[in-house]
Amino acid sequence: MATIAIVYFSGAGHTHLMAEAVAQGASSVVGSQVELLRITGEQIVNGRWKDQAILERLAEADAIVFGTPTYVGGVAAQFKAFLDGSDAWITQKWKDKLAGGFTHSSTLSGDKQGTLLYLSIFAAQHSMIWMSVNDLPSHYFGKEDGINRLGSFIGVMGQSPMDMSGAAPVLEAGDRLTAENYGRRIAEAADRWNHQRATGFKLVGSR
Repeated sequence: MATIAIVYFSGAGHTHLMAEAVAQGASSVVGSQVELLRITGEQIVNGRWKDQAILERLAEADAIVFGTPTYVGGVAAQFKAFLDGSDAWITQKWKDKLAGGFTHSSTLSGDKQGTLLYLSIFAAQHSMIWMSVNDLPSHYFGKEDGINRLGSFIGVMGQSPMDMSGAAPVLEAGDRLTAENYGRRIAEAADRWNHQRATGFKLVGSR
């Protein structure tokens, strides 16, 4: 059994829909416990992010998936405040936890890769183990389900046209499927990782 924490900030609501899709995929793995932890502007006081309850939940998780929209080619300010405000680096308390990331923007590129690179570097500095996307773009095989349609492997990318009408956010179907698959992949890997640590590693050829 593994606990998957999905910690994210969402502005217009699209990143929230991606977080829900990742959670749905992770929840499909038998025995997985999934938590959605949303970062909000109200948690930032005098420029510093503070929410001890979220930090306690992250400390207990086997895997942490980070999610943020891409604003001006990078991580949203609210999510950056959370990353800077976490107390896990100096003590390396997230060491050997699995990690992953997802992001969303209104344009096909939007320099979303910069956001995912930032998140993966953040995870590396915490000695976490980063999980890639393992879905090839579906159009390579003549499929039209849109899985990994943006061709991202370091993490999941989502894209929806900007809508200034105030309508409810909608996530592209292929992006949702990609996020679900990613959540499932991370939950399965966390379950295997926990099992191996519980039973002890055995090297091939060892006596």
